[in-house]
Amino acid sequence: MEDQGQLIDVSVHIGTLGAVILYFWTDSKLAFAGLAHLVTGRFKTPAARLATLLILATIPAVIFGLILKITGLSDQLRSITVIGWTMLIFGIVLYIADQKGAATKTQSDWNTADAIKLGLWQAISLIPGTSRSGISITGARAMGYTRADGTKIAMLMSIPVIISSGAFLGIEAIATADAAGIRDGAIAAVFAFLTALLALSLMMRLLRSVSFTPYVIYRVVLGIILLGIAYS
Repeated sequence: MEDQGQLIDVSVHIGTLGAVILYFWTDSKLAFAGLAHLVTGRFKTPAARLATLLILATIPAVIFGLILKITGLSDQLRSITVIGWTMLIFGIVLYIADQKGAATKTQSDWNTADAIKLGLWQAISLIPGTSRSGISITGARAMGYTRADGTKIAMLMSIPVIISSGAFLGIEAIATADAAGIRDGAIAAVFAFLTALLALSLMMRLLRSVSFTPYVIYRVVLGIILLGIAYS
């Protein structure tokens, strides 16, 4: 099928953003309040601390995204071959991190150094097929965070990075879109919101008793299928 373009990409990310904010409303509200605290010079509040860590975790992705955009690599990487390999490779990396990683850190242990490290992990997700949440969770597990808390941090990290990428790509995408494109984008956003909300609810419940292995299997199988198509 023909590449649907960046408008649909931006739309589904906006839908997912809404789901993340709603599901983690308490932490999301704290992070947004933290922005106001930073502006008004209240740097030591819990809200300001969370907002600062999320900002730090976003910077690597913004820099890497600009590099990909300026060099034109962002378009060149949009291929079934690249997606197949990233699905397969980073699925295996997640399995290793999840099985070998310790589970000693919680959200309260998240600090400046860990925020920057997770930001670097998150930047890798700009390679199509990597999965922003998947690679962020991989990094969190490799750094010793529990499955539930590592996932929660990874999801909260999506808020500023999606807002940043959405604003950057959204202006360009909307400026070149027609009425049909806007309609399709709105439909995609609604369905992305609903499915992301369902997926978040299901995943957070399953993490109490199940590892990330089912997700790894999905990634590996899909990666192999895509590579089979790409090289056939």
